[in-house]
Amino acid sequence: MPNQREEACGGSPPDLPCLEKLDSPAGSPPTASLSSLMELENCVSNLSLAHEIVVNQDFCFEPKSPPADSLESRVTEIVHQAFWDCLQEQLSGDPPCYNHAVLLLQEVKTMLQSLLLPHHIRLRAQLDEVLDMELIQQEVDHGALDLHRLAGFVISLMASLCAPVRDPEVRALRDLRDPVELLREIFRVLGLMKTDMVNYTIQSLRPHLMQQAAQYERAKFQQILEKQPDSLDNTTAWLQAAASQEASARGGPSDSPSAGGGRPLSATAVLNRAYMRLLRWEPQEQKYPETVLMDRARLDALGRRLRTLVLEASVLLLTNAHCGGAIFSLQGFVGKLRQSVTALLEGSHTREAELKEALLGLGETVLQQVAEGLSTQGGAALPQESRDLLRGQISDLWKENHPVRTLIGERVQGFLQAMLQGGPAKRSPELPSPLRLVSAELAELGTAFGRIVHFNRTVFGPFYAPILRKLLFQPGEVDTAEDSR
Repeated sequence: MPNQREEACGGSPPDLPCLEKLDSPAGSPPTASLSSLMELENCVSNLSLAHEIVVNQDFCFEPKSPPADSLESRVTEIVHQAFWDCLQEQLSGDPPCYNHAVLLLQEVKTMLQSLLLPHHIRLRAQLDEVLDMELIQQEVDHGALDLHRLAGFVISLMASLCAPVRDPEVRALRDLRDPVELLREIFRVLGLMKTDMVNYTIQSLRPHLMQQAAQYERAKFQQILEKQPDSLDNTTAWLQAAASQEASARGGPSDSPSAGGGRPLSATAVLNRAYMRLLRWEPQEQKYPETVLMDRARLDALGRRLRTLVLEASVLLLTNAHCGGAIFSLQGFVGKLRQSVTALLEGSHTREAELKEALLGLGETVLQQVAEGLSTQGGAALPQESRDLLRGQISDLWKENHPVRTLIGERVQGFLQAMLQGGPAKRSPELPSPLRLVSAELAELGTAFGRIVHFNRTVFGPFYAPILRKLLFQPGEVDTAEDSR
């Protein structure tokens, strides 16, 4: 009969692990100290932030606000309203109580000081003179505080410091007469101005960060590795899988570091294959490599776009094969067809059922547009047999092993690999005609992918090198390679 502890574990939901079954002995807490964990978190945060600033040209901070209909939003609204109601009650008293108002003025002064630059000497002196908290407290004690006068100065200073995009909101402050509403709006606009200042600072620092980005990220990751030595485990497994695939592709055994004929695998080829896998990553296979984790969202987006382009090109190839090239030469036909294909496939490839449904509708849309094109051209309508065949082949594109989809996918993979290798355009695989119709999008995708890969290789190349040496050389050869460096 199980004891109470086993019953407690057995009765828990499957997604809640029993503490006794954790990796730590007897369910004990981890041995890492809180300070070391905080240091590690700071390293990761700084590394992620610096990487995002350098890689994402559109990166900017935005004011954080909870979802509109969430519990957090409702609680925040209630708490804030209670605070401002309390201030309203204090200011409406006889005599008025300015305790909270003075504290708010101090916060306003602090926020304005944070917006001043070193050369704002005169403005800083004016701010200290007008918002002299000792003098304001004396005015409160003698019942002589003029909130509107102080607010007028604050608004004028905000107008001289704000970005042009905030001018309408700052001007609107001058029309407010209720002191509580005025203070509330001043805080809101000051918050926006602080965000603008942060984003301006980021834009100013980006060129300098880009010059030092690789060294900085490499140093930060080294710190993480020293604090958490297993931070390359997933990366090692990722490269090992790529080496096995590269060996198999070249005719050698998957567990051998040599290709067919005894030729050792190229480290560049293994790395390129590893990077290509990221565009069609299967989460159930293994954990994502740590060294590429900061770019996962970008790579996942590129992977989704790539799958959409493959499906688009497959539909165009099938349509061209069944209807002939003449209809593709009609002015505006290809553009209209591509718009329909893109609109119907966008976002539908994440789930198999959604993709099937989208392809069924797409088949009908393609047939309708083909019929309109043939009618415009004055040609005969497409035979029913051809219509049924085209509709069926388009609807079957949801299958990963569909011959046309496989062909297009292989050509696209070869095209992207050629771009990673930096070879001239003539070395790129010859693309079928419909794939040339998406060549601009494919080239744009390849450029974005290549930029991510190049930067990642520059930063983490020194971490990949020892892993690849162990994977691609026999133990004795590794020692020889180490000695010959």
